[in-house]
Amino acid sequence: MLDTTLAGSLPKPDWLAEPEKLWAPWRFEGEELVKAQERAAVEWIQHQEDAGIDIVTNGEVFRAHFVHGFLEHISGIDWNKKTAMGIRDNRYTVQVPTVTGPVSRPNPVHLDEVRFTRAQTGHKLKFTLPGPMTICDTIADDHYGRRADMAMAFADILNAEARELEAAGVDVIQFDEPAFNVFMKDVKDWGIDALHRAREGLTCKTAVHICYGYGIDENLRWKDTLGSEWRQYEEIFPALNASRIDQVSLECADSRVPLSLMGLLKDKDLMVGSVAVTADKVETPEEVAATIRAAMTYVAPERLYPCSNCGMVPIPYDVALGKVKSLAAGAALVRDSL
Repeated sequence: MLDTTLAGSLPKPDWLAEPEKLWAPWRFEGEELVKAQERAAVEWIQHQEDAGIDIVTNGEVFRAHFVHGFLEHISGIDWNKKTAMGIRDNRYTVQVPTVTGPVSRPNPVHLDEVRFTRAQTGHKLKFTLPGPMTICDTIADDHYGRRADMAMAFADILNAEARELEAAGVDVIQFDEPAFNVFMKDVKDWGIDALHRAREGLTCKTAVHICYGYGIDENLRWKDTLGSEWRQYEEIFPALNASRIDQVSLECADSRVPLSLMGLLKDKDLMVGSVAVTADKVETPEEVAATIRAAMTYVAPERLYPCSNCGMVPIPYDVALGKVKSLAAGAALVRDSL
């Protein structure tokens, strides 16, 4: 009951990559890089276990970016053909690589790191993959012509990857879909179908993570335009409740999401974001507990998994570590009171 977990990335140590930066270049190459990534993963696993996190991750320390860290191993993408692309419906513009032919996965992408991670912990293990829609909103298309078609091609690749990761001992596979909070009509038209294709045949728990984005300036400015209530989830939750995904992750801490919207997910487990991706504040255990208790107004504790709002790679290492500790401690406060 109230098992804790993390939504995504954790900060990379400053000896591994430039801290608090997306797409930060590595400080090592080749086998030295692999060893450094493994060291960072071990440190974060130990931090999580020491704090009391129940379902651990390796913090995504083996990849520079949650989408591109997967795509760099996929054929059919021209990394030299950069296209200026408005990410999340033109919230910000990035030069991205371009799909120029049929995409395929010549080899497993994350299998080696999962085997390594699985050997480091006896806890339940969660692993995150980019969702098909969010991939299509993070890479340019000069081949398929329709995002829905490209999403299905990537869903097949993700499914092959996910099946291998499950066989290697992953207990929860999470697909990260922040684009679901932007392209709500597409979610219902083809986004959930693409998720179903990505999870086909899996017997482990499957989750979809839908947030308002990393704690970077572009996302923070966008949030300021959303008014007194953030109701984007309202349009997609009924369709997600009817989906074959087991768990839904949403942003609750320090947000304006009406918690009553969780009532639209009466048939799902909910990962309730109880610490925010803020660089200047570590929530107290009592504040975490208050968020969890507020969520329990709408969700039975048996279906509730306290977690972080989003990936924490853009914030300082010590701040993220403090949030991990508070998340576990706050959940323990609530658990002890039941």
